[in-house]
Amino acid sequence: MSAEVKAIVVSGNGTNCEREVANACRLAGAEHVDIVHLSRLLSGEVSLHDYHFLNFAGGFLDGDDLGGAIAGANRLRHAKIKTSGRSLLDEILLFVENGNLVMGVCNGFQLMVKMGLLPGFDHDYRTQRATLTFNDRGRFENRWVYLKVDQKSPCVFTRGLTGMYLPVRHGEGKFVVEDPQVLERIEAEHLSVLKYSDAAYISPTMEFPLNTNGSMAAIAGLTDPSGRVFGLMPHPEAYLHRTHHPRWTREELPEEGMGLWLYKNAINFIREQVL
Repeated sequence: MSAEVKAIVVSGNGTNCEREVANACRLAGAEHVDIVHLSRLLSGEVSLHDYHFLNFAGGFLDGDDLGGAIAGANRLRHAKIKTSGRSLLDEILLFVENGNLVMGVCNGFQLMVKMGLLPGFDHDYRTQRATLTFNDRGRFENRWVYLKVDQKSPCVFTRGLTGMYLPVRHGEGKFVVEDPQVLERIEAEHLSVLKYSDAAYISPTMEFPLNTNGSMAAIAGLTDPSGRVFGLMPHPEAYLHRTHHPRWTREELPEEGMGLWLYKNAINFIREQVL
């Protein structure tokens, strides 16, 4: 195994945040970061297993024509890799089994939920148990939100964090489940690692605009029970430096943006536990 941390950011079919995510990985300390079009993975030209950190960037997969990322999820489930005959989902599951990290942002989070990667109960990453649907206000929302971190969560990306302030940019960010028992289990196992909250990062909220989409239980991000598979609707790659903050000219802010914390935790985990 190489001593270098290697991250891959999947692009194509409507993503538009891959460069920002790649930049976040580099700033967090990854020595090798590649933006790879999905077609190169499906052709077998590039293998996930040459990397440690898989990123699904935000955007509008297939124009969200069937609902946010559902067409993309079906593609990863069913399209076969030319050289192996396996689906890309098969390869992702092996990637996770080998101890690596997966992170999806916005459309990437939708993709993971609709593939079944999250919440991933009992190592079952193929069964969809939740979805993300239209915001309660029925419109695209572009604003900044406060996020309370569940410190009891197994999520390796949020270790040491209590709260974050990040932007959301989505029209379909409302997290919902059909079976109340699914939500109960998500909560009981502390898999709802990020929740829309008040400005003090104390109380989760259903109040607009703090909860910008009406997500059930104020859920903004999920992890699987291993803590190595993680997705969120807000965009951490959009807050890497103080000048990205909407009030950077009016407030004293640290040089490093809050979003970078998630990527640094990921890279540090890989160095400690994977390499």
